[in-house]
Amino acid sequence: MKPTIYLETSVVSYLTSRPSRDLITAARQQITRDWWELAPGLWNLSISELVIEEAARGDPSAALLRLDALQQLPVLPIETAAKELAMAIMAAGAIPVTEPEDALHIAVATVSQVHYLVTWNFAHLVGPDAKLRLLDTLRALGHTPPLLTTPEELLEIAR
Repeated sequence: MKPTIYLETSVVSYLTSRPSRDLITAARQQITRDWWELAPGLWNLSISELVIEEAARGDPSAALLRLDALQQLPVLPIETAAKELAMAIMAAGAIPVTEPEDALHIAVATVSQVHYLVTWNFAHLVGPDAKLRLLDTLRALGHTPPLLTTPEELLEIAR
């Protein structure tokens, strides 16, 4: 059985956005496109209703591209346990209370017991300090956290 992935919204945003002139962003966009082509053969991809809600925001034509890319992916439920875990994550200071969506992404992925949460959100999810805080907090709360990673990191093992 293939490992499971929860895709956070930033991944589909990088996938479908217009090419950036910023070199780092442009590189992440290309990495995301390369990874996207390989991912379905190696992992079971999933999202949540929150990803759909976030992808639908903003410019209508850009939102349509994001939603189209997500169309075939299974949607994990946002259970009460995930909402409670998100609150506990914020209460512990692992994610700022100003970022409840980020807390809910990690909570849904954790409660759903996926193997990986894939994101480009360095500020709250995959930056070294953020990742350490989240992993320590989730373990302290009695959960086995998913591996928090970027498409780039997974692309390394896909090749």
